[in-house]
Amino acid sequence: MRYTRLGRTGLTVSRLCVGTMNFGWQIDEEQSHAILDRAIEDGLNFVDTANMYGRETGDGLSERFIGTWFRNSGHRDKVVLATKVYAPMTEWPNDGGLSARHIVASCEASLRRLRTDWIDLFQMHHIERRTPWEEIWQAMQTLVSQGKIRYVGSSNFAGWHLAQAQATADRRHFLGLVSEQCKYNLLTRHAEMEVLPAAAELGIGILPYSPLHFGALSGALRKQRDGVPGRAVLHAPDRVEPHRAAIEQYEQLCADLGQEPTTVAIAWLLSRPEVTAPILGPRNPEQLALPIAALDHPITEDTSAILDGIFPPIGNGGPAPEAWAW
Repeated sequence: MRYTRLGRTGLTVSRLCVGTMNFGWQIDEEQSHAILDRAIEDGLNFVDTANMYGRETGDGLSERFIGTWFRNSGHRDKVVLATKVYAPMTEWPNDGGLSARHIVASCEASLRRLRTDWIDLFQMHHIERRTPWEEIWQAMQTLVSQGKIRYVGSSNFAGWHLAQAQATADRRHFLGLVSEQCKYNLLTRHAEMEVLPAAAELGIGILPYSPLHFGALSGALRKQRDGVPGRAVLHAPDRVEPHRAAIEQYEQLCADLGQEPTTVAIAWLLSRPEVTAPILGPRNPEQLALPIAALDHPITEDTSAILDGIFPPIGNGGPAPEAWAW
């Protein structure tokens, strides 16, 4: 395994992060624990979850599965644990968003479900336009001072949100944001225009989610031809068909390289200088193997140029305003 620092902090995390959105939704507790066991065996020390994950079948089920794994395995001290706040867990009006009341209450509820005394990275799951940053940072500083969280991150923020949040944190002499979790992959490159440049300037690490675009970049067309069940087939009408021509070229390139499409897609993200760790979404322990292989098969400049031809960046490419201006 390879490791790096999370944003501008001194915290060391693996170059791959185990995402747990499938825990309690597509896989049960035993299989969830098996994935976490394999991750530790392979040296992955970074685990990402959210209070809302698994809600289809229970309250905070993903966090609960992680909590029982901590209890049974004794691996809490080995793991950099990330979870999120924002989504309402009930229909009551104050049980959602980023008010100081909800931030503190959500953190304490997550701690109970996770069976831990602290959360390493507490992330705002979405921007909250109605709550002033002074209130948000007051709540986050309270949690840091109480030892309940160590760092604060964001998810689904625009570039100007990152700048606004950090400016307010600086005025309060607070560390502020250290990471941004955004949708970013070969098929979804909007983040390159403003989010990635802002994050790089502010020392905020990028944690891309949906690195395979819901399975579209995992060899989806080959799996469809072979009748292999999975996410690529489930999301085929929405995620694959609109990009069929590009995905055909992509899968042929991967075949020419002698590498699996999953490995190439993850390796491309790892080649982006702003990226700290792509967030994986395994449904079984074996699905960790291909992303891990990306660490030993870096993308060359020639391959990167070919990928840019298959999956062109937005506009002229690169950051704004050059992406659309001269």
